[in-house]
Amino acid sequence: EEGRCLTHHSSCKMAFALRSAVRALRSPAPRAAWGARPFASYVSTDSSPASVDGSFKKDRVDKVADPSSREFTYLLLGGTRFIYASAVRLGVIQFVSSMSASKDVLALASAEFDLGEINTGSTITVKWRGKPVFIKRRTEDEIASAESVSMTALRDPEEDSVRVQEKEWLVVLAICTHLGCVPISNAGEYGGWFCPCHGSHYDVSGRIRKGPAPMNLEVPPYQLNGEQLVIG
Repeated sequence: EEGRCLTHHSSCKMAFALRSAVRALRSPAPRAAWGARPFASYVSTDSSPASVDGSFKKDRVDKVADPSSREFTYLLLGGTRFIYASAVRLGVIQFVSSMSASKDVLALASAEFDLGEINTGSTITVKWRGKPVFIKRRTEDEIASAESVSMTALRDPEEDSVRVQEKEWLVVLAICTHLGCVPISNAGEYGGWFCPCHGSHYDVSGRIRKGPAPMNLEVPPYQLNGEQLVIG
């Protein structure tokens, strides 16, 4: 019985110690009172009391110590910006210039021809921008025939006066408006052009009169200066 009492007494001591340890862990840790540390310990002694980091005064550089340096700074900034703007301007100019047509391309954009050697009633074929062009010197009868056509008889109604600058001269692209073939001059039922590919007939004004072509022969931009023709 004495042994059981000693064992029971030891168990009670261990339980009491365990409960004390649990209470100690659950209770909040004591905080130091604000007044326990002096205020000077929070503030650097070589700065104002309102700053807790010393305001980094020791690391600062007095940039206004020499007022004359401002002029140099402004001059440097202004010069740099001017150089930058000039470089951008030159870059834009070069980019736009690269998109412009070169001199050889501009030379091909227009073509000049002498009309003095073309006989009345004949047609010649020239080349402009890689395309064939018909130049026809019409007779008085051909002019009268073209002007007498009624607009109701045309698939693509267009007055002859709209298609020519001078009645004697007709300038049209030598490309059939059906599938792009080259018509035969002074042929067909209307004395103008005939396309043998699918049987389109054009009159002496280059207007479609018969066949599958939907439109008249195209008139390119041109200028007449006496006996000189400039296409383009």
